[in-house]
Amino acid sequence: MSFQKYPAYKDSGVEWIGEIPVGWGIQPLKRLFSLKNGATPKSDKSDFWDGEITWITPADLNSERPETITHSKRYISAKGAESCAVSIVPENSIIISTRAPIGSLGLSGVPLCTNQGCRSLIPTKVILSNFFLYLLYSAVPELQILGKGTTFLELSSESLASFHVCFPPLPEQQAIASFLDRECGKIDALIAEQERLIALLAEKRQAVISHAVTKGLNPNAPMKDSGIPWIGMVPEGWEILSLNKVVRDFVDYRGVTPNKVESGIPLITASCIKHGRIDHSIDPVFITEEEYNRRMTRGFPREGDVILTTEAPLGEVAIVEDELISPGQRMILFKLDEKMSNFYMRAYYLSDIGRQELRSRASGSTASGIRADRLRASAIPVPPLNEQKEICAYINRKTSAFESLEQQIRYELDLLKERRAALISAAVTGKIDVRAQSKALAA
Repeated sequence: MSFQKYPAYKDSGVEWIGEIPVGWGIQPLKRLFSLKNGATPKSDKSDFWDGEITWITPADLNSERPETITHSKRYISAKGAESCAVSIVPENSIIISTRAPIGSLGLSGVPLCTNQGCRSLIPTKVILSNFFLYLLYSAVPELQILGKGTTFLELSSESLASFHVCFPPLPEQQAIASFLDRECGKIDALIAEQERLIALLAEKRQAVISHAVTKGLNPNAPMKDSGIPWIGMVPEGWEILSLNKVVRDFVDYRGVTPNKVESGIPLITASCIKHGRIDHSIDPVFITEEEYNRRMTRGFPREGDVILTTEAPLGEVAIVEDELISPGQRMILFKLDEKMSNFYMRAYYLSDIGRQELRSRASGSTASGIRADRLRASAIPVPPLNEQKEICAYINRKTSAFESLEQQIRYELDLLKERRAALISAAVTGKIDVRAQSKALAA
């Protein structure tokens, strides 16, 4: 779809906005909105919560697509709101997270309160909040630059109040917002479809792995009961063994708090283990060589060892590829017996069946974790070694096809999101004139 430009433009004086149509203005947010800070009661008294007022934190706001807020995970009472002098924000106000992360947005569809991680923009002029919601969405990178702080970045009230935005006449605000509601709705429907495809691929991938590591590849193989409900029937030639029968050495790195430095030996934290691989770039922290030598007295990682997270999260698994790493807290290294394939063990713990086995032996209410003795006793179906290798080759072939298709879908998904962001930015800063499209629909 091609769009016309406005007949004439002028310099906005704001670098990120650039030129704006003649007839538009530039205003700081404080000229258009009253800013209200959030707060949280200092105590957690029972009569402060489970009230009738919607309570919003940054986690309730959407960084991908701002939405109208009508409910939340938690509600505060009038007494709780009064205890911390937090304002009740009226409907049609813009809610923005100003820390962790800066720039998630929402539009109040009901009166609500926020915690200190959010600020509220309450209109003081006759303006269309939905237009400014789109405008602030396009301005998030600029707002993030304004964040300051050492422990975490925060966008101050002063910086937000002084932030300059486009100010078109009200009819144009309405035309632009209507246009974006319609066009972004179309793009969002396509995005939702792509995300459904990714979810379906994940389900198929999981089904392939779970079936292969519990039922094998021969559909005509005689079966026997494993004795474990979530494993079910397994081929007769398989054994159900505890981990201590297939792992010759458990190297437990838990309980040792590392001192992190800017460079040195890569420290592998639990968050670095995702999708069966170690990805140090997720959390690039390091320890000194001296500390590495002290920590590794428990056992050095060797290529091919299996590493498993035991808490927060439980059950993420990977195979060691680079030996010069230091496993962090909440993980155990397996040095396997010769009857056990490391790729098969990884596949088992990537499956829902393997994860269920770990969860059945875990404990803890807030963060599920597994004790070393319970982990050693946990069960794993063990086919003959040559069959393990065949199963792993089969899983690799099938999942590689899924991964290739998922990469293509994610590429298309990124293009759709870029297109939506570019369309919003062009419309709210006047780079395209959408009034004709809005009039045509209204006719």
